[in-house]
Amino acid sequence: MTGKLYGVGLGPGDPELVTVKAARLIKEADVVAFHSARHGRSVAKTIAQPYFRDDQIMEQLVYPVTTEDTDDYQGEIDAFYEEAAATLAAHLDAGRDVVVLAAGDPFFYGSYMHMHKRLKDRYEWEVVPGVTSVSGASAVLGTPLVERDEVLTILPGTLPPAELAARLADTDSAAILKLGRTFGNVKQALDEAGRLDNAWYVERATTGRQRTSPLADVDPDTVPYFSLALLPSHSKPARDKGEVVVIGLGPGSRAWLTPEARQELEAADELVGYSTYLNRVPDRPGQTKHASHNQVESERAAFALDLARRGSRVAVVSSGDPGVFAMATAVLEVAAEADDIPVRVIPGVTAANAVAAKAGAPLGHDYAVISLSDRLKPWDVIAERLSATAKADLVIAIYNPASKARTHQVADMRDLLLQHREPETPVVVGRDVGGPEEEIRVLTLGTLDPDTIDMRCLLIIGSSQTIVTDAGVVFTPRRYPS
Repeated sequence: MTGKLYGVGLGPGDPELVTVKAARLIKEADVVAFHSARHGRSVAKTIAQPYFRDDQIMEQLVYPVTTEDTDDYQGEIDAFYEEAAATLAAHLDAGRDVVVLAAGDPFFYGSYMHMHKRLKDRYEWEVVPGVTSVSGASAVLGTPLVERDEVLTILPGTLPPAELAARLADTDSAAILKLGRTFGNVKQALDEAGRLDNAWYVERATTGRQRTSPLADVDPDTVPYFSLALLPSHSKPARDKGEVVVIGLGPGSRAWLTPEARQELEAADELVGYSTYLNRVPDRPGQTKHASHNQVESERAAFALDLARRGSRVAVVSSGDPGVFAMATAVLEVAAEADDIPVRVIPGVTAANAVAAKAGAPLGHDYAVISLSDRLKPWDVIAERLSATAKADLVIAIYNPASKARTHQVADMRDLLLQHREPETPVVVGRDVGGPEEEIRVLTLGTLDPDTIDMRCLLIIGSSQTIVTDAGVVFTPRRYPS
């Protein structure tokens, strides 16, 4: 019968913070294993010392390298973990119960997890959680980490300063671990994020060597690995004014929402947008949604800017790309009148690119993008642009082709284009691309039926060079004949 593997969390340093269960398992174990550097000292072993028996087997797992010692740190450390796991497996196969000690919590940046991943499928196991260093630091400072709807972010100090600064600027509270040689970068990131004045430094929390200080006052040369930086509850500076971020959601599928757009949505205090698009964004605690109908772009923009003037971080959501017949221009136009609120635009996958990708590559050569909506520009201007584009033999992506109130535009467009294009010119009709009713049709300009086109459609009109293969794939060659 094989033994049982235990990953036992010991807390941040004070032996009295070891849980009752952890203490019992340590006393009962046949084998006690612990990691250490080559100097042989082990924080975990020191914490657990009061609970050892004289007759236990002590298994010291010594790291062979540090990041400064080798050009292949990951390869050598992986080999070490394999060897260490094999050592523990030998004890388990012999029927011995093995406790692997872990300072803090076994699954919180702990070494035990590397043993667990290698052994969990072969042996019975149990993980005993421990008090983390973050909780210990908050306790010794006597300040809450988070309250109500605040967000706590845990970060490793090994991240690049620019990435640290970006994440620190957005969160309410934060803990940054793995200091030591990273302390200078962490301090720089806190300064760039405007959070340095409220940051605390905690070293060896809950131990006899504990030290706390405002982080700005700490000498980098005195910082050990077992320390952390803390931005506690209510440490985020109040904004005099907020900002507006115009975000493209893509044409429908959440798979087309970019990571940058998702991050900005999560960071926003207020969400503003057309109700259909706003409903695509999941509800989140602490965020407020402000929905409106589709034909009040300027009013929506003004409302968003006013929320920002009160200090909110506002996300204006837009389908597709916000800069293509969408909300970015509306917000920037209104913002330019006062020029007091910063506005950023986050791109998204636009409908033309989504439809083109579903059909093949019809936009593979030069193309134009034209909206058939004459609500904001005269039809004569649209007709002139259609004719000029057709004469230039460009592929044309048609946005806003028809609506309940606009019924003649598609037929008029077709008739104009037929004056310059052959009836056999390929046409791609994409409807609800990325949505539940997605449909891609490939037909010709001569057979285009205006009655089958509505506001949820996007049309791509081919050039004289656009090809449709026998398999129905549409593409426009990159070479144009001389």
